[in-house]
Amino acid sequence: MPNSVSNRLPLLLILITLALLITYLMWPHAQEQKEKFQRVISVNTALVSEIEFKDVVEAIGTARANEQVLITSKYSDLVDDIYFEDGQLVEKNDVLVKLNHQEEAAKVKELQANLEESVAQLNRFQDLLKKKATSKSLVDQQEAKTKAISAQLLSAKTKYNDLTIKAPFSGILGFRQISVGAYIDSGDVITSLDDLSKIKVDFTVPERFITSIAIGQVISARNTAYGELVFQGKITSISSRVDTETRTLQVRAEIPNQSLKLRAGMLLNVLVERSVDTVLHVPESAVIPVENKHFVYTVVGDEAKKIEVNIGRRQPGIVEILSGINQGEQVVVEGALKLRDGIKVKVLENKA
Repeated sequence: MPNSVSNRLPLLLILITLALLITYLMWPHAQEQKEKFQRVISVNTALVSEIEFKDVVEAIGTARANEQVLITSKYSDLVDDIYFEDGQLVEKNDVLVKLNHQEEAAKVKELQANLEESVAQLNRFQDLLKKKATSKSLVDQQEAKTKAISAQLLSAKTKYNDLTIKAPFSGILGFRQISVGAYIDSGDVITSLDDLSKIKVDFTVPERFITSIAIGQVISARNTAYGELVFQGKITSISSRVDTETRTLQVRAEIPNQSLKLRAGMLLNVLVERSVDTVLHVPESAVIPVENKHFVYTVVGDEAKKIEVNIGRRQPGIVEILSGINQGEQVVVEGALKLRDGIKVKVLENKA
């Protein structure tokens, strides 16, 4: 009997050693499993929601006044009076400048007197003709003379009126280029006039967008002078030709400008709204790319669940979701890199 126990002792020692070795090897895995179920990750989440997703085309445009002109004189003469200041707002037909018109005024008065005398003479000849006291040829000659004087008077009045220079439309004047008493030649610039009640914006888009650009589409424009302030307008015309060198299409839009904040010549960053769709979206930080796939972590109860999603278009800060999750679900936007499928989580904040 003692020999039997002593013979089995080495076998028992081997079995005990193996059991201890197996326990030692399995202990770290057991600890990991224990830690997995005990560890809680703090995360921030956001709700999957619908928004209006605007498909836009970006372009650079130049602002132009609705109407713009250089005010000049048709005739050469001395400047008698100036009735405007630099940068003044004027209405249509407001008097801007009067040139010396004494000679033209005298000529108009002379021709008016000649016309009155000629008309009176014509009336006398017509009365005599009725009494057969004169010939028809004399009446015709006097009638032609009267018409000639009338035409001369009309020409003199036109020149007289042209010496008073008026605003052709309402707008803002530029700098004054003349002074009282100065002699100006025909065609000399007096000032500029811009109608800024509306701003025209000319820009170009690649020809591939020709099927999605149409008159009436909404555009938004920004200028660095006004930061994030957005000016809204609409496309009013599209060129009938594509530029053969740049393969671009010229487009013109109009922007209301009653506040007169926009000025001609400004550089504008233009966005053309091609379409507006209602789509599901998540913050860009919620999407985790893995090779050619995309995943998000949703929060179900107190656990994180890894879900594959199909994404669509992107805009700064947001991603369109085509499938994989539904509206109203919570997705992790901060802390996702620490997560694994099924791990316990604690939601610190649910961001809008």
